[in-house]
Amino acid sequence: MNKKLLSYLGVVLLAIGFTACVDSESTVESILEKDKKAIEEYLAENPITGPKDFVDEVSGFRVIWQELSNSGRLPVPGDTVQVNYVGRLLNGRVFDTSIESVARENNIFSENRNYIPLRFILGRGQLIEGFESAIAIMEAGDKATVIMPSLFGYGGAAQGDIPPNSPLIFELDFIDLKKGPQQ
Repeated sequence: MNKKLLSYLGVVLLAIGFTACVDSESTVESILEKDKKAIEEYLAENPITGPKDFVDEVSGFRVIWQELSNSGRLPVPGDTVQVNYVGRLLNGRVFDTSIESVARENNIFSENRNYIPLRFILGRGQLIEGFESAIAIMEAGDKATVIMPSLFGYGGAAQGDIPPNSPLIFELDFIDLKKGPQQ
């Protein structure tokens, strides 16, 4: 046998060995199903209603509007958006916010931080996918609650006090947008 074939067979056997070690509880599909179940249980215990909602049945991603501005000002990639937010875990614990009073109330206040609305350019991947996806379907002036599976958040990576594979809740107040250069 030539060396290339042996190398190829070695890689194939190694790959088979790794996939045999994958825990069926750790697959993307099983994590997504757990997240969707946890989100459904959360909503059964903590119903959230509003004048409008968006639900992706496949992923479990939800946006529930608390207030509609009817501004007609939808952002597009390249626009700069300004948002106040509160991030929570499904157990209700606040892990981040742009609002000083909320930070103080939840014992996460930091003297070294400026509590001001978050400003970012939509579509540049500067934030987690679920945050950007929610803003992309909101109008400037809208307020909404976003509930996302962990795959739209930090996935399997712990982030500060956020455990791996944590579904997230964000209360978003889409304050303003500034049109950017359009592609």
